[in-house]
Amino acid sequence: MSNETIYLTLEGRGRLEKELRELKTSGRKDMASRIAEARSHGDLKENAEYDAAKEAQGHLEMRIAKLEETLSKSRILDTSNLDLTKVTVLSTVKVANSKTNKEFNYTLVSEEEADLASGKISTLSPIGRALLGHSIGDLVEIKVPAGLLTLKVLDITRQ
Repeated sequence: MSNETIYLTLEGRGRLEKELRELKTSGRKDMASRIAEARSHGDLKENAEYDAAKEAQGHLEMRIAKLEETLSKSRILDTSNLDLTKVTVLSTVKVANSKTNKEFNYTLVSEEEADLASGKISTLSPIGRALLGHSIGDLVEIKVPAGLLTLKVLDITRQ
């Protein structure tokens, strides 16, 4: 992870803090029990259950470290102060596909809060990155895996 600031909503930061608390308490406790149970089955050299539990413990500790790093680099954004003349992080932008005229609403969020099902896209995604800094009426050309996508910015609002 780079040294860049990670912008979060108050809600998003709360979710990450809750996950971190749960992983550090019940997650670690459950993992210790799982390792102890596997260890009780005998020879550790040929104990696949023990190996799997130790690997899962490694994944747990990596997630804890990632959450701690993310939270230490995070800054909460106040949506009431957003500049609505251009697309920024936490803007909700209404766009139209220039070929199909279909309209979409996207809220640009950090990678940690992205959820396409609820219309939240990462500022690091191709579409999110391309929309940043544009204003109402701008045509934005975006290279996507399927080819070139052209979107027209119709409106910018707060999340």
